[in-house]
Amino acid sequence: MQSHAIPSRLWNLAIVGIVVSLVFVFLAAVPAEGTDHEAQHVGPPVPGLDWQPCGPDDPGVECATATVPLDYDEPHGATTELALARVRAADTENRIGSVFVNPGGPGGSGVQFVKDGFGAFLGGRLAGRFDVVGFDPRGVGASNPIRCFDNQDDVEAFFGALPVFPYEEPQFRPFYDRYASIANQCLHDGNTIARHMSTADVARDLDLLREAAGDDALTYLGFSYGSYIGTTYANLFPHNIRALVIDGVLDPRLFSSGWIIWSNRTSTQEVFDEFLRLCDEAADDCAFATAEGSAQRWDELVAAVLAEPVDLGDGFLYSYDFLIADAANVMYAPEFWGGDEGYATFLDIVADIALGDPSAATQAVGVRASLLERLDADRTTEEEETDYDGPDAFFGNHCADAEYPSTFERYREIGRFALEGSLFGPYWWWFFAGCSQWPVAEDRYVGPWNTETSAPVLVVGNFFDPATDYAGAQASVRLLAGSRLLSYAGWGHTAYGRSACATAYTDAYLLDGNLPPVGLICPANPNPFTDAASALATPAPTVGLPGPWLLRSAQMP
Repeated sequence: MQSHAIPSRLWNLAIVGIVVSLVFVFLAAVPAEGTDHEAQHVGPPVPGLDWQPCGPDDPGVECATATVPLDYDEPHGATTELALARVRAADTENRIGSVFVNPGGPGGSGVQFVKDGFGAFLGGRLAGRFDVVGFDPRGVGASNPIRCFDNQDDVEAFFGALPVFPYEEPQFRPFYDRYASIANQCLHDGNTIARHMSTADVARDLDLLREAAGDDALTYLGFSYGSYIGTTYANLFPHNIRALVIDGVLDPRLFSSGWIIWSNRTSTQEVFDEFLRLCDEAADDCAFATAEGSAQRWDELVAAVLAEPVDLGDGFLYSYDFLIADAANVMYAPEFWGGDEGYATFLDIVADIALGDPSAATQAVGVRASLLERLDADRTTEEEETDYDGPDAFFGNHCADAEYPSTFERYREIGRFALEGSLFGPYWWWFFAGCSQWPVAEDRYVGPWNTETSAPVLVVGNFFDPATDYAGAQASVRLLAGSRLLSYAGWGHTAYGRSACATAYTDAYLLDGNLPPVGLICPANPNPFTDAASALATPAPTVGLPGPWLLRSAQMP
């Protein structure tokens, strides 16, 4: 009978073939070394960008719209649109690529940031070798904006009866209840974007925009909340970075955990103490200075306004919450501290009224209006063009990222902790009551934050920053392996365009990847009261201003 047994030589060949096949299957399933986690999934299509002139009001600026996934878990499913603006590289022969910028917020418009002059300014600083590209993050500005209110009148009707923040016992519960109800205003069926506004999704969008711009690796400059976008991107796409700068830096661990109040409870006070010290140092050049010292006069003013609001006329009672909110907002920009219409002049007038001279009320209203207008000068957004600038984008993004307490009792407890830090602590804390009933986004990123990136991250921190304290920059440098800290020894929120030294080192890094020396500290600008004209060291469009909603809330008497 014929044997059908397989010869041993053939058995051996068969076994070798099976083993080789298994090896190939295994290798196909294992990520290549250095490959990002994000790249392990079949990615969404890279959007096409049809750049066209933005219009006659924005000469030299081009606009485009990018289509990206609404939910990156379904990369080929529903989509949302992002608005972009760019100033093209002037030196096309030596063009390096695109530099993406974000002005902060949450809720700041990168499109308007570029249109309002920062695109041309940065392009010139970088020798015309980059396209400067701003984008409105998803749900913000012209990027399928989240809408919780129909118009500005609705916003003012909703919040108008509330203080800027609660400080007297009968105010706390109504304030909390009203802010807690914002979630119901926003999370309705028509607001699909509201559940997809995490910074992780913004970072995923940014990586698609990088590809759409034709860049192999990202060049990025982000301010304030824009630092959180940058830090998140660095951790999600650590191998896709050419040069990344974060200026005015949030500690990502505090921000994502809902504990940024740990920083805010003292950060503004530290800057305000400097404001008072510099005022005394300037003596007659600071309107608020007295022989007894400006700190004593401030304490007397606080006590007087707590006891009885100051009547500024036309039915506007300047109460304690306005006093604290104005001080917090103006600490962002030392350029506005001195001069005849500066903050020290306004405080001087209010103190005179509160301490017995009501005749100056009309002057106080004018100076305050001028200050707020100057702070808001670069805040013309796509939303404002439709007469709307509500809190929607601020809460839509921040509440998606950070998990806050969900009970009034816990808010009161942490509110007392905030007040123990400084008078400014409660001003920061109580805004976050808007997140108390808002579920965090399923796709948010909460760490780990200690990645090593393909190029070092440049972290820029001011010694005296009212919104993102120096400790946030120090923490981020420790977390991001290989990063470098550039310090500015002065005052205000963010350093780029404010410190000539910090601006020059940032430019050099963005252009050539050259980091500043280890431990470099850029010197503070001159005392803003004695040399106010030179406090803004470079002719930059003002960056590092209060977020839109924080500023608007202080304008509703």
